[in-house]
Amino acid sequence: MELMERTTALKSFLIEAAKSLKGSTKRLFMARTVQQFGHGGHSLAERELGWNRKTLRKGAHELRTGITCCDAFPLRGRKRAEEHLPHLMEDLKAIVDSQQYPQFKSQRLYTRLTAAEVRRQLIVQRGYTALQLPQAETIGNLLHRMGYHPKKVRKSLPQKRLLKPMPSSRK
Repeated sequence: MELMERTTALKSFLIEAAKSLKGSTKRLFMARTVQQFGHGGHSLAERELGWNRKTLRKGAHELRTGITCCDAFPLRGRKRAEEHLPHLMEDLKAIVDSQQYPQFKSQRLYTRLTAAEVRRQLIVQRGYTALQLPQAETIGNLLHRMGYHPKKVRKSLPQKRLLKPMPSSRK
């Protein structure tokens, strides 16, 4: 059963149907389709439909054995900074809480420290090295996730420039 004999509508239908599915459902659909093509169906599907041969092989294995292969997506990628440094969150909380500004009348937690300053304090006070700590932007994200928000604190009010009253003025 040659796929070339089929219409382009059928080819586009199969391609779109495979795109709409994910994971093992997609692999099983592809394997069942290739199984209908018969001998040489894998290379035919690769050439005509653009399907990956490794995916087709994995789907055929799942179809034959009835065992679904796990994709393990959560195990991929980079680990969070908290996983690399288990005490980082506690140390961040200790440093930021020691610098709390008590006059704010809000329930939000404000900090006078910038993320770069918190990073510097972690190195000085808690013994972390600069290489093992994440960058200041990541520390800022961690603080934000913990509920701390930076608040600008005015150090002093600017001096008003008042003109001295002239002797001729009435005041």
